[in-house]
Amino acid sequence: MNDPQIPAMSQQPDESATIAADTRQLREMGYVQELARRMNGFSNLAISLSIICILAGGLTSFHLGFCSVGGASIGLGWPLVSLFSLVVAAAMAHIASAFPTAGGLYHWAAILGGRYWGWMTAWFNIAGLVTVLAAINVGTFQFVAGSFFPELATNIPVQLAAVALITFSQAVINHLGIRVTTLLTDFSGYFILVVAALLTLVLLAAADHWEFARLVTFANYSGLPEDAPVWGRTSSHMWLLALGFLLPAYTITGFDASAHVSEETVGAAINVPRGIVRSVLVSGVAGWIMLSAIVLAIPDMDAGARQGPQVFFATLRALLPPWTVAMLCGSIGIAQYLCGLATVTSASRMVYAFARDGGLPVALRRVCPRFRTPDVAIWTVAVTAFLFTVYTPVYSTITAVCTIFLYISYVLPSALGLAAYGRSWTRMGPWDLGPWFRPLAGASVLGCLGLIVIGMQPPNEKALWVVSGSLAVLSAAWLLVVRHRFAGPPLGLVAMDLPVNLAMTDGTVQLLGGEAPTRVQPQETAHE
Repeated sequence: MNDPQIPAMSQQPDESATIAADTRQLREMGYVQELARRMNGFSNLAISLSIICILAGGLTSFHLGFCSVGGASIGLGWPLVSLFSLVVAAAMAHIASAFPTAGGLYHWAAILGGRYWGWMTAWFNIAGLVTVLAAINVGTFQFVAGSFFPELATNIPVQLAAVALITFSQAVINHLGIRVTTLLTDFSGYFILVVAALLTLVLLAAADHWEFARLVTFANYSGLPEDAPVWGRTSSHMWLLALGFLLPAYTITGFDASAHVSEETVGAAINVPRGIVRSVLVSGVAGWIMLSAIVLAIPDMDAGARQGPQVFFATLRALLPPWTVAMLCGSIGIAQYLCGLATVTSASRMVYAFARDGGLPVALRRVCPRFRTPDVAIWTVAVTAFLFTVYTPVYSTITAVCTIFLYISYVLPSALGLAAYGRSWTRMGPWDLGPWFRPLAGASVLGCLGLIVIGMQPPNEKALWVVSGSLAVLSAAWLLVVRHRFAGPPLGLVAMDLPVNLAMTDGTVQLLGGEAPTRVQPQETAHE
């Protein structure tokens, strides 16, 4: 892999030269620099770490894994799906290095496969990001309520009010500028790992004994809890193990955030792919250790399965004094809130980029003159995510829907890149997998098909209707209207594989699907 060693941004003698090179590359792809480019390599990594957030999905969805085959779901299932996610991330990073734009997945799919695939990828990615924001904030409420106010945890009106407040505050912070958001997500990157390490050590110290055989022992916890089963009763351990894959698959999502902030990252062609891959690797390993510690600490495995979604809380309360439980749960709640905050950042950049290319109403591409953030996109994402929680307040269904949407959008560009690699696509970025790209892209596609099947199983049948309905509506919209109006992103010099400096041309680029060229005009941007 060609991953040249570039000094950390803080050590570079002339960061302005790097930013100038980033801006020039962006212009070569047909865009001008509108957003504030202030994120360094760690900040890019931190935003993906914050969205993956093993303290969010890993804990709020713990029962989805544990109540399948018990400890083996964590000991064996988690690392297996983490490896798959790393494969997806590596293929994504390879493409991100070649095309570092805020449109991310959508832009790559349009360049590699054409306008139709760009359109479909955009909508799947937007839908995935909006629904994952809904899942994160519903999960945050349920976790905090379960920790401190158990009697409110199942109160839907209270849940909706709390989720509305959480989402509103995250939108406000995002509106105030990337500098504020970056400070919080940088803090979150460290905070998640520190709290996860503390939780791991405390649980291991409090456990009566460490029975490592639990991590490879298959139980059958289908049909539990009896009053509201996590998974329907079945006799197949292998099928239950597969159903438990939803825990790591849902948790390790959101690493495309590194790509969506490409236009705000210094040294994007290197730091973006590094952020994508490293966030998955760190989260996969740290999450495995933390969740394994929970399994080892559970006093009674069978009794824990009968607790269903409450198994984590029951374990903490059985082993730890109340003040320790409150401290840990409060810290975890903060991490989950910051996870949602970072998700608003990622989703709003995707909406902004798609609107910039004509895929959404032009108002959504507005950049706030004072804060240089896509303010209309930010508030649209926040409102839409909240409305989805009104449609389906059931947490497991939300997680299934967002996982399916996101992984479809993750692997579509890889599948298209697989077909275009070495043919219409010959100019790679500095982070280059070389001959490994094709097998990794192929494995990504096959794994995604399996996840789609798993995510639509009872009690998440509604996911089938949401996904199939979305496919039908998008396909009809494309055939009847969109294909006649949507020109797609600009096919700039980089996309056309022309090694020509834009400064040597008149700034003309060709739009995908259009015959008339469009000109990239310099635009004035306000400073803070």
